[in-house]
Amino acid sequence: MDTKTFLKVIDILKREYKNWNAPVVTLLADRTKDPYKILISTIISLRTKDEVTAEASKRLFKRAGTPEEMLTLSEEEIAELIYPAGFYRNKAKIIREISKTIIEKYRGKVPNNLEELLKLKGVGRKTANLVLSKGYGIPAICVDTHVHRIVNRLGFVKTKSPEETEEELMKKLPKKYWTEINEILVAFGQTICKPVSPLCSKCPVEKFCEKVGVERHR
Repeated sequence: MDTKTFLKVIDILKREYKNWNAPVVTLLADRTKDPYKILISTIISLRTKDEVTAEASKRLFKRAGTPEEMLTLSEEEIAELIYPAGFYRNKAKIIREISKTIIEKYRGKVPNNLEELLKLKGVGRKTANLVLSKGYGIPAICVDTHVHRIVNRLGFVKTKSPEETEEELMKKLPKKYWTEINEILVAFGQTICKPVSPLCSKCPVEKFCEKVGVERHR
């Protein structure tokens, strides 16, 4: 699939995806634009269902919405507030450590560049790019398993890891598409272009898809 066709696919999905369940962290970002809350919510969301992330974030931010407020809570209290998020005890430790680092090293403000964000404990490229794009409005491509799977399935890239996918997309896509591609493709991947047996009969871009690696579909 060439870039022109891929951009046509994205434009079609952009019109459709509002009818699907958008990612919780994206919805939170659209409501708050707060880099700290986006960062912490994304940490909570890892290996956790959207509805659990939503409730856990709501409970936590009701008690502590800034790094300073977070440090008034113990690891045990944070863990209790975000339970039953996956690995909630480990995440509580990371949340508290990140908050402390932000205060001590960055004067209470979440860093606004990739290099510094990646220095924070537990923060990978996916999380960092989401903070940059949604928290600071800086063009960044957030590649998770959905984005990696779908762009390879479409035949737009041939990559073996999310990191390679990010590099290829940065080379091929105009910057104006960088920020929105994650929320569009995650919603698409959760509802239509599923990992196993995608719903090709309901897909609005099925005629463009090369179905790379798809063994069966509905």
